[in-house]
This record gives sequence, structure tokens and C-alpha cells, in this order.
Amino acid sequence: MSTAASVDTPATQDDRDLALYAERIDRPPQLKTAEFSREGRLRHVIFGGQYSVDVLEDLAGTADKIRLLSKSRDGQDFLLRLLAHKRAMLYFTQPSTRTFLSFMAACQILGVTCNEVRDPTTSSETKGETRFDSIRMFSSYFDLVIMRSPVARLAEACAYLMNDLERSGNRSVPIINAGSGADEHPTQALLDIYTLQRTFQFVSPKDSPAATKLDKLRDEYPDLNTGLAGKTYGFCGDIGRGRTVRSLASLLSLYEGVSLVFVAPDHPTLRMGDDLRQRLDRRGVRYVEVESLESPINGVPAIETLDALYMTRIQKEHNAAADDAEFAAIDFANFKLTAELARRMKRYAPILHPFPRDQHFGEIPPEIDNDPRAMYFRQARNGMWVRAALLAHVFNVDHRVARCYHEHYGDWLAGGQA
Repeated sequence: MSTAASVDTPATQDDRDLALYAERIDRPPQLKTAEFSREGRLRHVIFGGQYSVDVLEDLAGTADKIRLLSKSRDGQDFLLRLLAHKRAMLYFTQPSTRTFLSFMAACQILGVTCNEVRDPTTSSETKGETRFDSIRMFSSYFDLVIMRSPVARLAEACAYLMNDLERSGNRSVPIINAGSGADEHPTQALLDIYTLQRTFQFVSPKDSPAATKLDKLRDEYPDLNTGLAGKTYGFCGDIGRGRTVRSLASLLSLYEGVSLVFVAPDHPTLRMGDDLRQRLDRRGVRYVEVESLESPINGVPAIETLDALYMTRIQKEHNAAADDAEFAAIDFANFKLTAELARRMKRYAPILHPFPRDQHFGEIPPEIDNDPRAMYFRQARNGMWVRAALLAHVFNVDHRVARCYHEHYGDWLAGGQA
């Protein structure tokens, strides 16, 4: 009598794949960052802890240059030639719209040829091929793998695979983590930081030598300064499962004097996890956890203390069996931004959201979309520019972007117009 061959469940196969690199994965982040760099620049982009303030500022500067060059035909032609000899695989086995299209657009801006795998059932993994064999096969055809997976730490394991191949003299390509399970989303954090960087420049087309936007704001907020340091950032919603929250909060903790406010239900699934809490404690970052945007902080409602607010949806797709019943007892009205609450925010405080927005939950109602502080659609567009800057950095052509920018706009910059 014949017996059916045993078939690994996805979870079993995931565990087996990651076990090959478990010892390296389980190390503290500070012991791993050097392995993902080459000659002082990022080789693989796996987690937010790889970014320093200097890298974040350099990437923002490159993104600004790319977006301005793209406004002229000559600049567009230069950008299209920049990486026209490179090919990228977008390996997205977890649903994605914005991140996928943003990376696709970033590649196209720089002339990179793209191919994609978005449905694993169309790949040889359905025939038993491991993810690592798939990645190694992609590296044979492409110069870069941008990957999004439901499996936490898979991108990190693939980066170690590439490093091992490099050491043995085999072909190896950069890995960019475009979202890894509920773990990290380092390029979303990058565009979030870039949006804050641009917002807190306080630059307006209406500025004049006599009065700038910042000058006018200082009439009401005399201690206000440019930059990300010294500000209070609020995060509201599903803090526990929000990988974008963890990644952005970790990056903001690099800046001097920041304070973080986490607004979430008092539920172990939704409130801040111990991993982020310990990370912030190690860095000596000031933070508070409250259960409403109205909760007082030093006698002032939280909503009125914030220099920026990052809203998130409740990620129902991750609910466990017991969650639905427990969540039914929570008053989620405390974790939604209303027009009345927005009116009480500081006049300059940007409102961010990583998207998708949940129309049924209503964490940000559409009537706020026209508020000049609503940055979430601009935030999504910023992702295209800063991801293009990241590609230029990884392929070591950002210096060529800077040279072309100064050739095109040197006289304009010398006149103080930048």
C-alpha cells in the first residue's frame, strides 16, 4: 500500500528555513549592522537600526536633488541613464499596493529594469523549492532583490545568504526589506522620516528675506526650531502590531531631545510591545503610554502637546481567535482623529498615516484630508523619491546625482534660492 508523502506546512517550512540562520538572527542589532554595509554605505537594507542620523540626512538630500532634477527634461534623461544597466526583482509574496508601486516607480526614475513575483503559487516554490533557492536564482538574473514577505526575519536571512555567497566567490546582490512579517518595515520608516524632515524645514514659496514661514510660526511658538530634534511625536492606534510604528519610533529615538507619546488601548495585543519599550529605555528616550488622545500629559491633553501625529489603523487581519471578542469590549472612539481634535493640534503639526486607511474603522475621516497639515498622501509620494535615493545610495551613484544637481542648479543655489 502506498502512503502519501508528507508535506511541510508553511509554518514548518518557515521555521526550517530560518533555523539555518537562527544564531545570526538572534544577535542584538548593533552586532549585525556592519555585516549589511560595505565601505561605509548600506549594502543590504534590513532593519531601521542600520540608519544613522547622518545617513538619514544624506538620503533626504539625495531625494531632494532627484525630485528637482526630475522637473526638467535634461534632468530626467540623466536620471534614466543613471542605473539603466541594472535589473531589479520585486519579490512581493505579501499583499502590497503602495510599497510595490513606490519601489517600481523609484526604479523607473533611475532607469532600472524591473520584474516581479507577487503570487508564490506561480513560482517553483509550489514544486518544493525553498525560498533561499528562489532568492539565489533571482540573484543569478538580477542586480537587486526587493522583497516583502509575511515571514518575519526572512529578508535578514536572505541577506546572510547573499553574504555567504559573496565570501565563497559566488554571485551576490543587495537585499532590500520592503516589509517582513510583523517585524520591520525600514523603507516605510525612511519615507516617514523624510516627510518629517521636509515638513520641519518650514520652507514656503511665500517666504521672503523679510519674513519666512518659521518667523511667522515663532510668533505663536517662540521655541520652535527646524529639524527633528527636540520635538514630541505621537503614535495612535495599533501600536503592538504596527511594524511601521516600531521602525519610525526607533529612528526618531536617534534625534536629541525627542519625546514619544503612544496612544493605544490597554490590551496586550495593541499596546506597545516589550521589544520597543526596551529599545527606547536603552537609548534613554522619554516616552509615555496613554489610552486616549485626550489623556493629560503634565496637565495638557495629549493632542495639544504633539509636534506630529502618526495615526494607524487596527490591523484586524492579524487578529487571533480570541481577539475579536476581547476587542468588542474596547471603546475605539478614543483612537480616532476627529476634525474637532485636529483643530486643537498645533498649527504646524503634520498628520501622518502609513496607509492603507480603514474606511470602516475611520481612524482619519475624509474631511481631514484637505487640512494643510494632512501629509499622508504627500507622505506616500515622498516614498517614491526617498526610495530612489536609497537605490542611488546602495549602487553608489548618489555622488553622480549631487554633481549633476550642482551643474544644473549651481547658479541658482549660489543665489540663495535653494
